[in-house]
Amino acid sequence: MAFAMKLAAWARSLKRDGYAVWLAARDPRVPWHAKALAALVAAYVFSPIDLIPDFIPVVGLLDELVVVPAGVWLVVKLIPPDLWAAHRTAAATATAQPTSWAAAAVFIALWIAVAAASGWLVYRYLFAP
Repeated sequence: MAFAMKLAAWARSLKRDGYAVWLAARDPRVPWHAKALAALVAAYVFSPIDLIPDFIPVVGLLDELVVVPAGVWLVVKLIPPDLWAAHRTAAATATAQPTSWAAAAVFIALWIAVAAASGWLVYRYLFAP
């Protein structure tokens, strides 16, 4: 159980650091070479396209387990420590913001209404006499 908790904490920190890398890529105070690498790493982290597709067993997940942490580590080494600390704090604040359950309920109700209306239209035009 302790291993699972450590793994979950590592995944949360990697998510935060991925967002911090994206913030660093947009910061004019970051050196250009670090900014270029940060943009590439952030694009890879948030891109739905992987180097190795996830449906390939075991190997498909290795790129997330190796490429992403290595890219974040390299960006951290290229960014001045005070800037990295500021970006990491901003990322932690942004990822820790509360979830609006009321807004989620509104969107879910909207999707249910759209699905019901679509179902009614399909029934009316395909199956009704």
